[in-house]
Amino acid sequence: MAALHSTNRVTAPCTASQQQHCLVPLSPFVSRGAKHALQQPSRLCSARQSVATVPVRHRQQRGRSVLVCAAAQYPFRTKDARLVLEDGSVWQGVSFGAKGTEIGEVVFNTSITGYQEIMTDPSYKGQFVCFTHPHIGNVGINQDDEESTKCHLGAIIVRDLSIAVSNYRSRMSLDEYCKQQNVLGIANLDTRALTKVLRETGCLNGVITTDHSKSNEELMNMAKNWTIVGKDLLSVVSCTEPYEWKDPTMSEWEFNEQAKQAAAGKRFRVVAYDFGIKHNILRRLASFGCFITVVPADYPAEKVLELNPDGVFFSNGPGDPSAAPYAVENAKQILGQKPVFGICMGHQILGQAFGGTTFKLKFGHHGGNHPIRYTPTGRVEISAQNHNFAIDPDTLPEGVEVTHINLNDGTCAGMVYPSKKAMAIQYHPEASPGPHDADICFQQFVDMMKAESRVETAV
Repeated sequence: MAALHSTNRVTAPCTASQQQHCLVPLSPFVSRGAKHALQQPSRLCSARQSVATVPVRHRQQRGRSVLVCAAAQYPFRTKDARLVLEDGSVWQGVSFGAKGTEIGEVVFNTSITGYQEIMTDPSYKGQFVCFTHPHIGNVGINQDDEESTKCHLGAIIVRDLSIAVSNYRSRMSLDEYCKQQNVLGIANLDTRALTKVLRETGCLNGVITTDHSKSNEELMNMAKNWTIVGKDLLSVVSCTEPYEWKDPTMSEWEFNEQAKQAAAGKRFRVVAYDFGIKHNILRRLASFGCFITVVPADYPAEKVLELNPDGVFFSNGPGDPSAAPYAVENAKQILGQKPVFGICMGHQILGQAFGGTTFKLKFGHHGGNHPIRYTPTGRVEISAQNHNFAIDPDTLPEGVEVTHINLNDGTCAGMVYPSKKAMAIQYHPEASPGPHDADICFQQFVDMMKAESRVETAV
């Protein structure tokens, strides 16, 4: 194999005679791509740039020494981006997407598919997503898988950014999409090692930058002085005016016969609080026969009740649930008046409205493979999750039943409060991306509204 001699340095562009050496047939042990790169004198033997640090290689080939001039212009991109964590560690990578500097909480997501849905989930506002799946970008970006009108996360971290896109629905590459959405990307970074740090240490704040003028110490201090705790991000990602939603899941993607039957029956009017609601949550509600009015996160409870809905839905959303007391107060006023269903952030808002408190998880739950046990029957669901906070079940009042348990860490994943006509789960039943096990929760919400309708009719 080739031996590197660090004492020999190329200090000027190759001469014509040296270029001939560059074109000598190489050993069969050199890959086809490497042969092509090394046999391009116009690329390798161009003007001087940082050539003082490029070694000259001597390669043994069939008993004779052949001089192979090192590339004056390296054929691959160098690592031009940094992730600096609040613990002082620096992670080098190759930039893609937007340029600049962003700060956020670094979390890891274990989903194998659905990076576009993850990127457009408003619940990631204020965060950087590290994908544990190593190969990202291979199916590009399409027009149908958006979960909101834009990306809300600050950056994505990937091991390998696909250099080729292959999918019949694709309209652009991930790199082009990140540029369009002003999202920073960093690739060629050891995401397994980073994930291990986050699992052992807990979520860490970090800064991703392509700005070489900023020192690592400066970036570390930026990360240390920032926090997501106590930040109300619901009002940031929420809609500003009420609007109607009627579109169900497209027929080619519909997978649940119960949804088809429900859509053919009685229709229910639902008011959905937008804390960062995903499009597929709205589609699943519509698929189960609901007409939906979406309202802003701070929409007064009295105005919701004036609409006289059959049920009220509290959506997913980003950040610290204790930083949105207005949402908790609205929930308190609605509890007992109408059937209510909360998911993710909505679960935490309702938990506080019940009288409970929330706490921050060590590294959160982010991914499409989290096992949940439904305690009344023992059924186990594989769920899609995205949250960094949880309800403390010991603080819940009498009458609240914890119905779902996360089997990874034993945290509260669902509850019902029968006297208040309320149910809530800590995960995403629409599962975009993810498995469909929890789709039954939409049917349970419809069943609650049916039962309430029968009671009102009887009265």
